[in-house]
Amino acid sequence: MVKLDPWGSAQVKSYKKLMKEFGIQPFSEILNKLDDPHPYMKRGIIYGHRDFGRVAEAMKKHEKFAMMTGFMPSGKAHLGHRMLMDQIVWYQKKRALVYVCIADVEAYTVRRISRKDCLKFGMDYLAYLAAMGLDATKAVLYFQSGKDGKYHAFSKLAARKVTFNELEAIYGSLTPGKIVSALTQVADILLPQLEHGAMPTVVPVGSDQDPHMRLTRDIAARTKAEYGFILPSSTYHKFQTGLDGGKMSSSKPSSFIALDEDEKSIKKKVMNAVTGGRITLEEQKKLGGNPDVCTVFELFAYHVEKNDKELNRIYDECKAGKRLCGPCKKECAEKLAAMLKDLNEKKEVEKERIKEFVVLPDGA
Repeated sequence: MVKLDPWGSAQVKSYKKLMKEFGIQPFSEILNKLDDPHPYMKRGIIYGHRDFGRVAEAMKKHEKFAMMTGFMPSGKAHLGHRMLMDQIVWYQKKRALVYVCIADVEAYTVRRISRKDCLKFGMDYLAYLAAMGLDATKAVLYFQSGKDGKYHAFSKLAARKVTFNELEAIYGSLTPGKIVSALTQVADILLPQLEHGAMPTVVPVGSDQDPHMRLTRDIAARTKAEYGFILPSSTYHKFQTGLDGGKMSSSKPSSFIALDEDEKSIKKKVMNAVTGGRITLEEQKKLGGNPDVCTVFELFAYHVEKNDKELNRIYDECKAGKRLCGPCKKECAEKLAAMLKDLNEKKEVEKERIKEFVVLPDGA
């Protein structure tokens, strides 16, 4: 049995098993419905979905739809956050009504992050999001503790539509903080429809967040007569492997690259990263490497290489033994460092400007 914990450290061994167990559909089956899919969709990094068809149809017909997602402000922004930021910007370019939540209620009640740090980390994420290309004037950006009106009312009224046993079946062991967090997430996901009426809404998330999607869809169905909700859709992207070959964890700095990582540190981490290369140079040339289990190739695929043909060339050269790990790491590190240097320069411009567009935490 696959266990998904939205508050734990997630690693999925078999995406096929996960999809079968939780009823997630293969994204490859719906890819042809999009005229200009996101690179993650084409590359199989976004591997699954729930009811994305209605969102694809809204895109095609230029009908209104929303994209809602969020960030847990529990630590420094890193490449995992960048994955989600890239998708948010793509949806805005596709004319989505964009909602981005900073889950400070969740971080405070479940992760026990101080409110001061929630504010610091959350604003940092939003500044990076703006640096990635988000037009904040056309988006709804908010901290959970600062949003009021229908939002907080619904997060409490929704408690009537679910039992404690159902919550335990979805989440496992519960605490008061987790229950508050789960119901607040329901209000987050349905917020575009609470404020603008029924419309297709897509929530791009990592696999570990699916419990929130299942709970929200159940509650949306049970309150449809009163609110007229359309069940929210979702897409699921794969987790990026830690540079050490294990889980990417904020408690293990060697496993991830922060967005503000300096050039020297980036190069050191990439040069020490686990690859799919052979033990010896002779074996590499003779047998080829295995990019499918290589953390450096993941960096190329997830962040560094935008051109699909070039990415395929890197893959094929590795498989054929024509690409050696040392030069490949060096190329990746240099390109990644340059990309993040540019991103941080843009972020410096955005970090003050973004404040006027954010619903800040209560008391901030």
